[in-house]
Amino acid sequence: MTGRTVVIGGGAAGIAAARTLHDAGRNVLLIEAADRLGGRAHSVRLPTGHVVDHGCGWLHSAKRNPWTAIAEQAGFTIDRRSPNWQVQWNDLGFPPDEKRASGEAYARFEEAAMAALDGPDRPLSDFVDAHDPWRPMIDAISGYANGASLAEVSLHDWATYENAATDDNWAVVEGYGTVVAHHAAGLSVRTGVTATRIDHRGKTIRIKTSAGTIEADQVIVAVPTTVLAEGKLTFDPPLPAKQEAASALPLGIADKVFLSVEGPLPWPAHAHLTGNPHGACTASHRLSPFGWPIVESFFGGPCAEALEEDGAAAAFAIDELVALLGSDWRRRFTPLDATRWRHVPLIGGSYSHARIGHVGARRTLAEPVDGRLFFAGEACSREDFSTAHGAYQTGVEAARRIMQPTHP
Repeated sequence: MTGRTVVIGGGAAGIAAARTLHDAGRNVLLIEAADRLGGRAHSVRLPTGHVVDHGCGWLHSAKRNPWTAIAEQAGFTIDRRSPNWQVQWNDLGFPPDEKRASGEAYARFEEAAMAALDGPDRPLSDFVDAHDPWRPMIDAISGYANGASLAEVSLHDWATYENAATDDNWAVVEGYGTVVAHHAAGLSVRTGVTATRIDHRGKTIRIKTSAGTIEADQVIVAVPTTVLAEGKLTFDPPLPAKQEAASALPLGIADKVFLSVEGPLPWPAHAHLTGNPHGACTASHRLSPFGWPIVESFFGGPCAEALEEDGAAAAFAIDELVALLGSDWRRRFTPLDATRWRHVPLIGGSYSHARIGHVGARRTLAEPVDGRLFFAGEACSREDFSTAHGAYQTGVEAARRIMQPTHP
C-alpha cells in the first residue's frame, strides 16, 4: 500500500506510527491539535530548573519497553533504581506490622480476582470485602494504576494487563515526555491543527481540519478515546462501532503535584511515603527523584477528581506530608506545579480502563476499516493499555499494516 498517510494525533502512538512509516521511506504527515507533541507524555521544566513529567513518568515493564532502547540510543539517562512504592521511608505512619497486613490483604484480593477469570466479567470491587480494613488502600492503588475506583474497573481487562506486566519500572532523568517528543525529530509535522471530520466516501480520504482540508490515501487515527466518544472527531460514513468502543474505554484520572523542599533532606533519592495507608484518598509521595529537592505527589481516581480545584491537591499533599514529618515541615514546602488532565483540551483524562463487560472494546477500537483507516493509541493495546509503550506498539502495528496489507 503506497501513497500518502496522514497520522492524526501526536502522542506516543502517533509518533511511533509516523516514525515507522518515515523510516521506511513512506510519505507521511503527522498532525497534532496542540502546540506541542507528546500528548499524555509531557515533560516540563519547573521554576527550580528540574524537568519533570506531567504525564507518564515510568518506563513500566522497562526491560521489554521499546522506549527504553529508544531513550538509550538517543543518549538519554535511565535511572534503574527501584521506585520504592512498597517502602515507607522511616516507617512513618505505616509501621512494619501494618505494612505486612496490607500486603497480605492485597495478595488475597489479587488471588480472589485471578481465580474468577474463567467466569463472567465483574468489577474489581467484588474481590475485596467492603469492610476489610485495607479496602481503602486497595481502592487508592486502583486509582493510581487504573485512574478509577475498583467498582469501575473490569476484572478481565485488569487481569490481562497484570499478567503481561513485569516489575521493572525505570525512570528517565531528562523526562519520559522528552524522549517521546524527541522521537519525532525529522518527521513532517504540523502542530496546532485540529482534525474534526474524516470523509472516507471516495477514493481519496478528505480530512477536515482547523487549517483546511487535508487529503490522504490512508489515515492513522491516534487520538484519546475521549475525542471519539464525545464526537469531536467524526467520520463520513459514520463508524458507530468505533464510537461505542471508545465510550466503553473511558479515561480515568491521575494527577501530580510538584513541591520544592527547602533545607537539608533526611531521606535518600527515590524515597517514598504513602500519605495515609488507611484512606482511599491519599497520595503516593515520591521524595527527591534523582536526588532533587522536590516532592512529586501522585493522586488517582476519585481522589484526583475531588482535588481538581486550583490549589486543592497541593494543599492536600502538604497536609499529608506535614502529618507524617511534623509541623516544622510546613514552611519548607512550596507548590511549584500541578496537573489537571481532565481539563486538557482534546485529551480529557489520563489513561483508559474498560467498563465492566467491555474488554473486547480494545480489539474493536484497533480494527482497521476498509484497509484505509487505521487506529492506534494506548486504549487499542490489549495487554499494555494505559502506558506509553502500549501506545507505541499500536502505532508501529498500524504502520506495518499499511506497509504490509496482509499483516494480520
